[in-house]
Amino acid sequence: MEQPEQQPRVWPDRFKRFFLNNKFVLFLLILLLVGLNIMVLTKVSFVFHPFAVLIKTIVLPIILAGILYYLLNPLVDVMEKWKIKRGWGVLILYLIILGILTVVILAVIPVLRNQITGLIENFPSYSKTVTEQFEHLTGGEMFNQVQSAINLNWQDYWGSLSQRATEILDTTWTKLGGFLGAFTETVLSIVTVPFILFYLLKDGKKLPNKILSFLPIKSRTGAMNVLHDINHQISSFIRGQIIVSFCIGVLLYIGYMIIGLDYALILAIIASFTSVVPYLGPAIAITPALIVALVTSPVMLLKMIAVWTIVQLIEGKLISPQIMGKTLKIHPITIIFVILTSGNLFGVVGVLLAVPGYAVLKVVVSHIFNLFKDSSGLYDPKNNTLL
Repeated sequence: MEQPEQQPRVWPDRFKRFFLNNKFVLFLLILLLVGLNIMVLTKVSFVFHPFAVLIKTIVLPIILAGILYYLLNPLVDVMEKWKIKRGWGVLILYLIILGILTVVILAVIPVLRNQITGLIENFPSYSKTVTEQFEHLTGGEMFNQVQSAINLNWQDYWGSLSQRATEILDTTWTKLGGFLGAFTETVLSIVTVPFILFYLLKDGKKLPNKILSFLPIKSRTGAMNVLHDINHQISSFIRGQIIVSFCIGVLLYIGYMIIGLDYALILAIIASFTSVVPYLGPAIAITPALIVALVTSPVMLLKMIAVWTIVQLIEGKLISPQIMGKTLKIHPITIIFVILTSGNLFGVVGVLLAVPGYAVLKVVVSHIFNLFKDSSGLYDPKNNTLL
């Protein structure tokens, strides 16, 4: 008997051709699966609450230790080249830092304390002087004409502002307990930083290989390239930004001392710390210096603005190009938007970590896109153009 002819497998072949072999459809299916997983995880979020608490507890000391690691690791590498074991090198570095901190505490802290105390004691008089000058300005004929033109009632405005300030003060006391709890957690986190930093400096070079050991062998080369680029981006930003901020603080202190501005040291330190945030930090740092200069005299205000302008020109034309270079390759407008968005989402921590976080995300996305280009067959590898 003749065997019946087998029917061709039409539907499995069509399914394979139009779905499994179609990269766009397969990409949409993967997105659908990811979305379903996210929806399921949101329904059982209570299961992950302990992990969220753990991450919230360890994130601050790890971030602080990571920043210090990128600053101090080159020194440990130099000592290792001098045939000093990394463990002993870290201990020597700790002793040097302890000695520097002791000198700073004995020499700088008393001066800084006097300036902070004087600024706090004189702040009410400064506020009163600024208020009187503002009232004198608002009483002028030109200001009254502008006020009537834009239909603005300053009495109603200040009344609503005062009411808002009263509401804020009323809620402050209720939040004091939460603030003390957060302060205690922050202090405990800072105390653990030296211990975490010690092991990072001692065994940090072994960490990438430990991470790669969890990945398939075929993926380790690409993952190593990603980790290398991330390490380069973060180290360049952290070291460069802190050095630039230190230079800004030193230059402003010298300038403030030359023009005779009060509280020069504390104002320069504030500017140095806030300059860690690119572009927005200097705008924040100039505010207290403007208030002190304005209260002193109009001439001092002009001198302070001149010093600030000169320092910003030196930083923008000489210091930053030499230290930071073009390592991040991020447009300034992009940086500003990233900082604002991250600040709205995560607060102060988001502002501080916005730029390095964006740099890391950019590296990861770039490598994923390059991997897609290499595997899709749609791009010419020689000319890097679509086929």
